[in-house]
Amino acid sequence: MNRLLFFRRLRSLFSIPRDNPQLLIAQFGAFRRQMPLMYGVLIANTWALAVTHSSTAPTWLTLYVPGLFTTIGLMRIWRWIREGRRPPSEDAAHQALSNANWLAAGLSVLFAAWALLLVRYGNAFAQAHVAFCMAITVIGVMFSLMHLPRAAAIIAVTINGAFFGYFVMYGNSIFRAVSLNVGLVSGAMLVILANHYRDFIRMVEARAETDRLAHLDSLTGLPNRRSFFNELQVAYATAVAGKRMLAVGIVDLDGLKPVNDIHGHAMGDKLLSQVGERLAGFVAPHLRLARLGGDEFGLLISDLVCAEDLVALGERVCGALREPFTAGDFEVRISGSLGFAIYPTHCTTAAELYEFADYALYSGKRSRRGRAVIFSADHHFAIRRNTMVEHALLMADLDGELSVAFQPIVRVTTGQVLGFEALARWSNPLLGSVPPAEFIMVAERAGIVSSLTCILLRKALATALRWPHPIRLSFNLSAIDLASAETVSDILRLVAESGFDPSRLDFEITETAIAREFEAMMQAASRLRALGCGLSLDDFGVGYSSLSYLHALPLTKVKIDRSFVREMHTVRTSYKIVKSLLALGRDMGVETIVEGVETQGELEALKCAGGKLAQGFLFSRPVQPDETSIVLDLCLLPARPEENVRERAGNRGGFHSQNVKTRNERT
Repeated sequence: MNRLLFFRRLRSLFSIPRDNPQLLIAQFGAFRRQMPLMYGVLIANTWALAVTHSSTAPTWLTLYVPGLFTTIGLMRIWRWIREGRRPPSEDAAHQALSNANWLAAGLSVLFAAWALLLVRYGNAFAQAHVAFCMAITVIGVMFSLMHLPRAAAIIAVTINGAFFGYFVMYGNSIFRAVSLNVGLVSGAMLVILANHYRDFIRMVEARAETDRLAHLDSLTGLPNRRSFFNELQVAYATAVAGKRMLAVGIVDLDGLKPVNDIHGHAMGDKLLSQVGERLAGFVAPHLRLARLGGDEFGLLISDLVCAEDLVALGERVCGALREPFTAGDFEVRISGSLGFAIYPTHCTTAAELYEFADYALYSGKRSRRGRAVIFSADHHFAIRRNTMVEHALLMADLDGELSVAFQPIVRVTTGQVLGFEALARWSNPLLGSVPPAEFIMVAERAGIVSSLTCILLRKALATALRWPHPIRLSFNLSAIDLASAETVSDILRLVAESGFDPSRLDFEITETAIAREFEAMMQAASRLRALGCGLSLDDFGVGYSSLSYLHALPLTKVKIDRSFVREMHTVRTSYKIVKSLLALGRDMGVETIVEGVETQGELEALKCAGGKLAQGFLFSRPVQPDETSIVLDLCLLPARPEENVRERAGNRGGFHSQNVKTRNERT
């Protein structure tokens, strides 16, 4: 029993703790850098003793034993150099350090025994050389083992114990004093090494804590973007190796911007923290969560069985986000849109997995806001199509291929044309006619939309110069146009150089553009109004915070989106919404234009609601520049629902048969 207890204690003495993996890896890294040097010192000192005793000691002591030490040393040097070429695993590091402890004990016993055998040969100088080599070998090896303190202590005790015991028993007073001195120095060095090792532990723990914080989001406490992409790479490699499915989901909140605008960013941060807590409820061994930044969160789903499970998960996540949140004394309702992509169904790389999930998300935000969308073959086709459109845009003769169509804005009671909205058209030799909703989005992503804006504005102004006073021109600007002070300056220059009266020009901006770059929008709006141009808020009522923009921006008009007008003569709710928006516009002192009027019933309902200005297919489809003069001569209040402006033009010869696009495909 006592013998068993002894061996257990001996084994624990030579064991390496595994409770701190970061420390274990750090020990191994520092240790393997110093091992070649330690074995170099051992080999050099061994041969130094062997050479000085070669004429007096037996060959096996001066040749064979040093040769054995050299062979072992070179083999270990090569091993540690090779180990330094690849990152260690926790198990490999633990095994290597444990082996080093046992090897240190064995080599120290052999070296001490060999050195003491040499003391018997030679004169006093040779004996002093043995004492000197043993002392400096102990010191050199201890310093080399400073990150493995148990091994250093084993070597110090073994060699110094043998050294001290031998010279106390058989040496003279000088050697006794030397051995005592070496023992004291070794003890002091062990204390220094112990202090150094404690500092090393604190440094490793501090670095581990820094790394942990560097991978955490400070607001929500969730893993951050860096951590998410690190885990994505690992999970993807595992999925590829195991031929398993892996999915990435990206959640984007809908409605956080109004919370920040109305209640302040501190309240928005509290809401984000609550969102993180709610999403954390879905975390499981197969599902990891991270905050990617802003109001975006990432999901990493491993061990996926089928796409149906992913859809069910997405609906649960979106459903949870639709539940009300409490921010201070307020109850806040938002929603979240979610895009998924699956490996290997949709992609071949980890980067594509994330990019396709992101594409599915923003595709869903355009058509299925607040729901989960899985990347599909249609999305793949859209990406390829967008790539083709982008390439064609970059290679196109934009000045020659871009043109402008015009849709009239009329007074609903008289049919009088008050102005035209300019609509972008692009006809490419390879792609044919490309819808504006497609090529404008691609141009924004490619960073060339401002070039398109300037070309289209110049052509629209050239046509508008032929219109009589006070016919107005409405022109759409993108968020990127308004966010760039340089582009706004180019727009102002084009207006000034055109000779067109700025007071007859309205620039339309969408609520989405305002929400994206509000401060830049404010500055751009002020510059446009200073020139005398009007400012219209397009798609009014669709976004989350139009009322705040009505107060903040120097608007002159708002345009009610087609989605409220459709079937308003039969859908009571739509009628009430339009009527309320018209009343709000009157109270705010801005003109209100109703978009997308397409049927006689919608027109009559609009009149009853108090609408004054409108545009839509009921009055006229978009027309070519040379056809605008004919439209101005017509009363665009149709006598019959099916009658359109082309029919009423009769034989006046003004209209071409060119196919034109719908109102929703404008810039």
